[in-house]
Amino acid sequence: MPRPSSLPLATLLLCAVYAQAQTTSAAQKATFQVSATSAWTDTGMDLQSGDAVEISSSASVEGSPACDPKGVSSPSANLPLPTAPAGALIARLHAQGAVPLLVGAGTELKIEESSHLFLGMNMAGAAPCQGSLTVKVRKIPAGTSTTSVGSSTSEPQSKTRGEQLKSQLGTAAQIFMQGQFGLGNKSEASGSNATSAGTTSGPDASPAVALTVSNTPLDADLRKNLDSLPRRVNDQFQNLGDMVNFVIIGSQKDVQAALEAATWHVADSDNKKAVLNAIMETYDSKDYLAMPMSTLFLFGRKQDFGYEMAEPIAMVASRNHFRIWKAPFTWKGQEVWVGAGTHDIGFAKDKRDNNVTHKIDPAVDGERDNIGGSLQKANKAKLLSYYLPSNPVQEAKNATGDGYHSDGRLLVIFLQ
Repeated sequence: MPRPSSLPLATLLLCAVYAQAQTTSAAQKATFQVSATSAWTDTGMDLQSGDAVEISSSASVEGSPACDPKGVSSPSANLPLPTAPAGALIARLHAQGAVPLLVGAGTELKIEESSHLFLGMNMAGAAPCQGSLTVKVRKIPAGTSTTSVGSSTSEPQSKTRGEQLKSQLGTAAQIFMQGQFGLGNKSEASGSNATSAGTTSGPDASPAVALTVSNTPLDADLRKNLDSLPRRVNDQFQNLGDMVNFVIIGSQKDVQAALEAATWHVADSDNKKAVLNAIMETYDSKDYLAMPMSTLFLFGRKQDFGYEMAEPIAMVASRNHFRIWKAPFTWKGQEVWVGAGTHDIGFAKDKRDNNVTHKIDPAVDGERDNIGGSLQKANKAKLLSYYLPSNPVQEAKNATGDGYHSDGRLLVIFLQ
């Protein structure tokens, strides 16, 4: 039975996010002509809470008196905005009933609720001036810092959402092309762009955070249980794969809370759901961090949970991830969770069916130690200890045919 390829899902995710990147980027700037002959000009710009809008305006001189964004005559009670001069540029954030805001030659609006931008001149009845105003509008999505309207540059101090997405897509595409077609710079595709969880890729991978490991021997009962564990997981065809390389001791609630604190994300379990979630997260200006992982088996059943950590979007090709299973035994009344962790560094051919699958860093001890290091850094690990079980795995291949190597030790993590 052929194994479904990872390629269609990866492509769908990239396409969905790329479409949003294009849309977001295109919505940042627009120019309008606001005429004295029209009450309101609809910009077509929807705004969300937390957005900022920069508006600047200049006169297009036609006739006398020519319209001026600062206004051409004194305020009066019958104007839409009685406190502003007649003919001044004003804005409204809702179609009906909203109190106008003075824009003048330029202003910055902070958006507090979902709204829609309209522009107009402060006038009632006959136009107080002739001509139109050229108005430039720049929308800055929530979470992006900006320079002031009056500064010498109107570019954001940090990247806009569209620019961030394009940058992330570039990283993902580079990794994708390197893994799938052997294109691009290998060191860039599998190195610096794939290290968000604190590991360096390659044969000598090691965690950025040095582990503090206890030298006190584990007690006899725990060692006996660890020796009884299967050394490797298997796929649905009973092909042996990734090695069991770490154990977490603690309740399910404590394990989940600890991993969340260490910024690990629970993987989506369904490909169709994953595509929908990716699109929804992206359109909400959030990063999709829950790429599905394949089902593997231990103790005769599929993983209880899958967790991952990666650069947004680039995780389509590169991510730190692991699967955990609840062990059939406890230790001193505490649940024991058995895990297999690897670091995806790109794409490769699946040796079983020639489909596309993820390629792992062969130095799997790096991911084992990265998992422990992340929990230690989050102050969720009370104690870490290495244990070399009987019949350790030190050289093997995973279920897709990629080779890996290890010192054979388990990392035993006792939670706080």
